[in-house]
Amino acid sequence: MRIPVSEAKSQLTDLVRRAEGGEDVVLTRHGRPAARIVAVQPVKGREGRRALLLAISASGAAKARPGASAARSQDDLYDDAGLPV
Repeated sequence: MRIPVSEAKSQLTDLVRRAEGGEDVVLTRHGRPAARIVAVQPVKGREGRRALLLAISASGAAKARPGASAARSQDDLYDDAGLPV
């Protein structure tokens, strides 16, 4: 199903129900596809949660940039005794 965003605003509850039921719901802007409403697949069981956490961790690691450690970023604010400079 394709529906303009302007019309979808008033039908959101119905569109979500359709997506949950497996229907392909595509929102359009000026006749072009802009977004898709899809049902969320629940994560089941311990292994499912583990796989999800590993995927999230890998995604974060892929986005990390090299540089100074956040743990050391405030060292310049304190002297050797641990007191504020």
